[in-house]
Amino acid sequence: MKAAIHPDYFKATVTCACGSVVETYSTRGSFTTDVCSVCHPFYTGKQKLMDTAGRVDKFRKKYAAAQK
Repeated sequence: MKAAIHPDYFKATVTCACGSVVETYSTRGSFTTDVCSVCHPFYTGKQKLMDTAGRVDKFRKKYAAAQK
């Protein structure tokens, strides 16, 4: 392996919005994230339906009328 071509790895802390903290190594350093394996719906089994400006209701009304 060639010397001095590899990046430096720093101890990093990844902090999630839910409050979970993971310590790892990274070339980037410490950073935050919105979701992690503790709070992500796929891993927790709890499905969150985020309704942004009534889009979910609009979708349900549109396709409920089409099925009748």
